[in-house]
Amino acid sequence: MSRKYIRENKNSYTIVKNSKTYAKINNLDDAIFIRDFLVNNDWDLDRTPQIIKNNDDYLVLSVLDEKIHILAKYKTEPDLETVEKLTKKHKRNPNNSKYGLNITRIFSTFIIKKQIAGDDYIFGYYDNLEDAEFVRNFLLDNSWNVNEFGTINFCGETNTYKVVKVIDDKVYVLDSFEDENIDLDKTYQEFLAKISKHKYGLASYPHLDLLVDDIEGLEDELGVKAADEVWSFDNISDEKSALKDIVFTLTPFEKSIYDSIDEKTSFEDIKRSMIRYRSKNFEKKIERNLDNLIDKNLIEKVDGHYEKTKL
Repeated sequence: MSRKYIRENKNSYTIVKNSKTYAKINNLDDAIFIRDFLVNNDWDLDRTPQIIKNNDDYLVLSVLDEKIHILAKYKTEPDLETVEKLTKKHKRNPNNSKYGLNITRIFSTFIIKKQIAGDDYIFGYYDNLEDAEFVRNFLLDNSWNVNEFGTINFCGETNTYKVVKVIDDKVYVLDSFEDENIDLDKTYQEFLAKISKHKYGLASYPHLDLLVDDIEGLEDELGVKAADEVWSFDNISDEKSALKDIVFTLTPFEKSIYDSIDEKTSFEDIKRSMIRYRSKNFEKKIERNLDNLIDKNLIEKVDGHYEKTKL
């Protein structure tokens, strides 16, 4: 069996001609087959089909970075939808890394970054991987043009509709929904409320750091005021807020409990959110800190549930 143009590596086989690498294949028989295909087609990668049959197997192929990649192998011919999904997945993560191309993580924030003409550009910050992958995938499919985003965009990977806003060339995912009947004004209000709560120390959203000094401008642009089911921010001063001062004096344990409370939050909900702090007398410690937060008029107990005190 001739191995011309095939170089054996530790765990793979590389197809090389005139110092140019055309493919890296795990299996020797597949490497010989791809080598023969290239020879028969004058080493023209443009002739590479998406599906090719090798004996009893159907190989799904992709050309990326001027190399042939075998994406999958089937006993029956796969449909075009399967091939398209495999191709997109490989394009987004050709090296099988943890997050795929252009996504890094710093603490709890996912960052989309791409180098263009030698300079690093950041396209967005996200508090969850799903949103970061959606934006990265969309940008890959649209030549990194942020202007291609609509206000409401369908994500085929999660079958959800995502409300998107591009601010200073950064792409923000405001929220996700199961159908496209979305109350945009409410979505905008809650997005602005997150920015406001992050600014005033009422909650932590590091991925919104760049927006805390432009809340009024965003309110004017979106045509709504920051608000959610608990908070209204009209009477919070930028420089002096008694509530802000109180929140900043909380202990880390008190602050974590405070952040865990939303509308009608049960004691069990709080326990689950605080599980990382579990220690001796765990429940009593939570109860004691809840009492402290009530005394400081930051939360209240209503019908057995806990809620943030409304402004």
